[in-house]
Amino acid sequence: MKPVRLVKGFVTVGFWTLVSRVAGLVRDIFLARYLGDGTVAQAFVVAQSLPNMFRRFFAEGAFNFAFVPMFAKKVEAGEDAQGFAGDAFWGMAAFLALFSAVAILLMPGLVVLMASGFVGDDRFDVAVTLGRIAFAYILFISLTALMSGMLNAAGKFAVTSVVTVLLSLTMIAGMLLAARMGWDMGRTLAWSVTVSGVLQLLATWAAVRHLGYRLAFRWPHLTPDLKRLAVIAAPAVLAGGVVQINLIVGRQVASLTDGAVVWLYNADRIYQLPLGVVGIAIGIVLLPDLSRRLRAEDHEGSRASFNRGTEFALLLTLPAAVALMVIALPIISVLFQRGEYGPEATASTAWALAAYGAGLPAFVLHKVLQPLFYAREDTRSPFRYAVISMVVNAALAIGLLPLIGWLAAAVATTAAAWVMVWQLWHGSRAMGDAARLDDRFRYRLPRIAFASALMGAVLWGLSLPLAGTLATPGLRTPALGGIVLAGMAVYFGTVLAIGGMSWVELKGAFRRQR
Repeated sequence: MKPVRLVKGFVTVGFWTLVSRVAGLVRDIFLARYLGDGTVAQAFVVAQSLPNMFRRFFAEGAFNFAFVPMFAKKVEAGEDAQGFAGDAFWGMAAFLALFSAVAILLMPGLVVLMASGFVGDDRFDVAVTLGRIAFAYILFISLTALMSGMLNAAGKFAVTSVVTVLLSLTMIAGMLLAARMGWDMGRTLAWSVTVSGVLQLLATWAAVRHLGYRLAFRWPHLTPDLKRLAVIAAPAVLAGGVVQINLIVGRQVASLTDGAVVWLYNADRIYQLPLGVVGIAIGIVLLPDLSRRLRAEDHEGSRASFNRGTEFALLLTLPAAVALMVIALPIISVLFQRGEYGPEATASTAWALAAYGAGLPAFVLHKVLQPLFYAREDTRSPFRYAVISMVVNAALAIGLLPLIGWLAAAVATTAAAWVMVWQLWHGSRAMGDAARLDDRFRYRLPRIAFASALMGAVLWGLSLPLAGTLATPGLRTPALGGIVLAGMAVYFGTVLAIGGMSWVELKGAFRRQR
């Protein structure tokens, strides 16, 4: 495995994740147009967040962080990887089917847990109804995540990234049909979430079969490998729980202000675009790569993978973070201010986006540093770090609430993310050279930072004289597009000119791998 192949993996996953995130952005624009920031919009945000919260808790987070390294090492060693995957698949299916049934029955309590500010008004009943419809999504998407881990371990990154676009496409189709047929918009959206989970599961199942794996039905039973998987996953499950507690705290704070749940949701969706394209892509590729290299005792290769992953992350994340902070208001205005989404909602969402933007590099570095631990089957350290970050998040969210109101949720999330990154970085020092920065990274980082700062100055300078144009319907979209393109030209031109990246590497990243 050569470093350029690793970067090719980043680019492959990043490209398709970009497609998925752009589709998600279009979906959210439709949501803002049809629902604004009113009762149904707030209820739907909470309803769909419930299965997504538990998905990150069980599947894409804790379970996959334990499953992928074990599966990758079995593939590398020529052991019974298919049998191990089959046991894990059907065990997860049985558990989540039961869990989903219980959660649907207890939905009122889950809504209170997520948004106690809804109690006593119409938002609560609507959120309970929509939550019961959408919650089955967790079963389908969690099984999809497990099979995606199998494909990623085999270096097949495209399929796992392509299927994520199905959620947005299904929801967009649902909204268009609801508007045309006169269906209830909230219920249609909730059903669209569940239907998209079925479609993603079927598509990933077909890809796994094409790869040669057969996950024939078997009664769930606890094998020695699954016991080991459970032991490794347990701390990661707890760590995932801590992360979700952070999200719950933020949602609770937001639910106390009418509309804030939607403002934070839309800001979250914007910063999730670069986070998904860069951070999640790197996390997906880096974990199986590091696991295989550690199995082969390729310490030099492990260090190269870690450094190139970190370098690639910051190359794209730092300028994105600067842009989200400097031109937050034009971005939100162009994307969301239409239909039921008014100027007040736009301004509030822009404040949240700027706060999240300050934490974007931390969110991405988290994705880069965490695989260092999980590839070594160390899930306990990230759990300890997550607990400390949870305390920081809760203390800031609650402590700042009387001072800055609902925005405390976004500020606390960003601060807790930086605390988590510092802990992961400090903890990785015990891993030796494999987790240390090399000369190339240390040379390039200040150049990337300088180019990002210069780009930010250009964005700010252009946005001031164009403020009127950016507020004019029909002109604001091309105006924002021109500002963004100018900023990108300045950034990439500068970073290439001063040695933050070379043309050879840029072409190599996109060159077809044979």
